Amino acid sequence: MKSPVLTLLVIAISTLCVNAQIDQSLLDIFEYRCVGPDRGGRVTTVCGVVGDDQTYYMGATGGGVWKTTDAGVSWKNISDGYFETPSIGDIQVSVSDPNIVYVGTGSDGLRSNVIAGKGVYKSTDAGKTWKHVGLRNVGQIGAVEVHPKDPNIVFVAAIGQAFNPNPERGVYRSKDGGTSWEKILFISDSIGVVDVEFKPGNPEVIYASLWKAERKPWTIQSGGRNDGGIRKSTDGGATWNAINEGLPIELLGKIDLAVSSASPERVYALVEAPAGKEGLYRSDDGETWQHVSSKKSLTDRPFYYCNIDADPNNADVIYNNATRFEKSTDGGKTWKRYSTPHGDNHDIWINPDNSDNYVQANDGGANVTFNGGKTWSTQFNQPTAELYQVEVDDQSPYWLYAGQQDNYSTISVPSNPPHGVQAGGNAYIRNTGGCETGPAVPKPGNHNIVYSNCKGRFGVFNKLTGQEQQYYVGAINIYSTDPKDLPYRFQRVSPIHVSPHDPDLVYHCSQYVHTTRDDGKTWETISPDLTAFEADKQYASGGPITRDVTGEEIYSTIYSIQESKIAKGQIWVGSNDGLVHVTTNGGKDWKNATPAAFKGGRVDGVEPSSHNNSKAYATVLRYQLGDWKPYIFKTMNLGKSWKLITKGIPADYPVRVVREDPDREGLLYAGTEYG
Repeated sequence: MKSPVLTLLVIAISTLCVNAQIDQSLLDIFEYRCVGPDRGGRVTTVCGVVGDDQTYYMGATGGGVWKTTDAGVSWKNISDGYFETPSIGDIQVSVSDPNIVYVGTGSDGLRSNVIAGKGVYKSTDAGKTWKHVGLRNVGQIGAVEVHPKDPNIVFVAAIGQAFNPNPERGVYRSKDGGTSWEKILFISDSIGVVDVEFKPGNPEVIYASLWKAERKPWTIQSGGRNDGGIRKSTDGGATWNAINEGLPIELLGKIDLAVSSASPERVYALVEAPAGKEGLYRSDDGETWQHVSSKKSLTDRPFYYCNIDADPNNADVIYNNATRFEKSTDGGKTWKRYSTPHGDNHDIWINPDNSDNYVQANDGGANVTFNGGKTWSTQFNQPTAELYQVEVDDQSPYWLYAGQQDNYSTISVPSNPPHGVQAGGNAYIRNTGGCETGPAVPKPGNHNIVYSNCKGRFGVFNKLTGQEQQYYVGAINIYSTDPKDLPYRFQRVSPIHVSPHDPDLVYHCSQYVHTTRDDGKTWETISPDLTAFEADKQYASGGPITRDVTGEEIYSTIYSIQESKIAKGQIWVGSNDGLVHVTTNGGKDWKNATPAAFKGGRVDGVEPSSHNNSKAYATVLRYQLGDWKPYIFKTMNLGKSWKLITKGIPADYPVRVVREDPDREGLLYAGTEYG
């Protein structure tokens, strides 16, 4: 499984429980415990509580909602068991009643592996319990705004589904605390709303920023011609007018807004636009805009960042969260970079009673400061990171390995961790080479050797020496080259698999299957191109404004590989453009075994049976093509024919992986997008 692991659990359980067809007592023997690491992961939104400088909330891109009541000394998850998705877009605590908290799900950072939102949740007891209050089908939620005097009046900015147009985009308003919703601003099924802001002191005046955005497996489209801009309402959302004078309206992308109680008439807009026109804009009348700065770092990777916030006590002080964390004290004319505990920044909440006290979000977690960022609370107390492809070694007690997204390297943790001074029982963590995209695969019979991948680079890490040898099958930078020009299309997350029959035989995949028998020093290619190679999708991703070339969008590459445990040389592979191939003689001959009924998608997992050498399974993800159905295929004849076996799995739960029980034939475990 190569997309980030969302929750460590037996992954057939949620499906079975949905249909109440299992004796619950059978599940009581399972007791789950977190073994770490407690190092934080990407946090997309943060919020504090006015009048209480010890209490803060954070929302992670794949870890749910967390709360601290001691200013970040400790954090506790408060969404598990209530939320259907771990992806959080925005959190807002009511100013008039801090027991009331609203959460909009679905991160607004539209990466290719973004997890979908499932609507809005509400708590009336400060996060102890939650209730789903609607908007389940809107997709990603960019912002939630709660009326400062009436917590029953709530506004939601719906970006929409990340991978397909949908009519649920726009601005929604509830006047009864989420019991019912009214769509009060709608542009089209491809243009959503990414932010809403009240005018300080007058919540009848509302600003909303539009965003035309859609992901595909091979690219992202952020922005459009005459399709974006900013809208304003002066009657609580009943009517809206465009306020785009001064903006480069002919081509606009993502826009974030900021206001300050210190100067209610002033509005800041951080704008994705063509070179020279992008950056910070300012309005002092709520109608027209002046271009303040086109500093490149302000709009770095806007689909992923684009966050501007104003100090509630000084409207000239503004913060930019992007690759850098920057502060301006002159209304955005000049900027100074400040250090945070981790790079890649996403959000900030500033205490209106003390501007030096704020909570800030980045790719390493959430951190609290009381001295304007001179010192911060730790991020080693929030196990929210996303993990790629969990593996275990063969020592006793065993260790677990994975690539940890946003944290620079692959990691390993003990299954029976010792107590650590820094962060308690789950403090122990060890880097094992590679980089954040994983995977990390220990060598059978010698757990001191760990194989890893980093954006097409193969690594061999020696735990005894702490050194890594790095090798390229094809030494070329995947970040700067169109996929069509790459000799080997290694994806950012390229599969590594060790033969169950020979621990010296390691498989590594681009569009070809490559093998090494000497820990990466030499390589042999044992297959032809096993992808569909769709030529019109082999270009650097991103448009029409911003390129984004990180390797995630390299298309027509092998995404999954497994060799049969009972039939040496029987190897199954699946590509991210929808093909399944199999060889029964170690790669001398390959057969296209793609299910006939299958119409493309990412073959996220292949699973040869451990009981019958003619049986295998394949899981296919199609939600990146706008199809949210689950797909698990089974063959009993080496791929000559396939049967869809998804009865009992919710209709909108895409399946990422299926595993066959090694002891009990017929017992399968399915891992979906949501558990």
